[in-house]
Amino acid sequence: MTHTRAAAFADRDTPRIFCIGRNYAKHIAELNSALPGAECVIFMKPLSSLVAPDEALMLPTDRGEIHHEAEVVIEIGRSGRDIHSDSARDHIAALGLGLDLTARDVQTELKSAGEPWERAKAFEQSAPLGPMTLLTDDIDLDDLRFELAVDGQTRQAGHTANMMVGIAGLVAVVSRTWTLRPGDLIFTGTPEGVGPIAPGQQLRLSGPQFETASWAVETA
Repeated sequence: MTHTRAAAFADRDTPRIFCIGRNYAKHIAELNSALPGAECVIFMKPLSSLVAPDEALMLPTDRGEIHHEAEVVIEIGRSGRDIHSDSARDHIAALGLGLDLTARDVQTELKSAGEPWERAKAFEQSAPLGPMTLLTDDIDLDDLRFELAVDGQTRQAGHTANMMVGIAGLVAVVSRTWTLRPGDLIFTGTPEGVGPIAPGQQLRLSGPQFETASWAVETA
């Protein structure tokens, strides 16, 4: 079963968009990045980053290469703070697929200078989000597969079993710093295979337990 929150962003009540970095070992290796410390890498995006399926995806022209990062996205359904991973599932309303678009050249500069990533990660339309699938008892959070195709060719293929911190663990980690509220989103990190996208391309996210979502890439 799906619901249409992804197509009605303006109706959300003060949601936050939490994003997890460096949560797949092979992605860390492909970018020659350091392993995260004791806690996950967490950053945030504004509501204006969201792009509904079938809307034009407008790329900025002044930030160098923009890379795709396909991810499973959690939608919180019940408030909580300091949530234990064993009860995290009770706080999840739905799951979907999204893209954490990254201005890679800008991110590299920011990382070299030891500065925050927001200019590389939180720009307008940097978080395309597909329809959300309501969480049911038969969904195994550790056995979700997904892929991103660009112009019909698979670029990324992910499996939540390969996460360094699983979905339940991420809910627990984020809730240690923030009280999670209904409507909050958590982008859970990307597998290997990231790369640049360009105007004229068609992006398609899909998975056996997810609604398919597509975007046409254009220039802002």
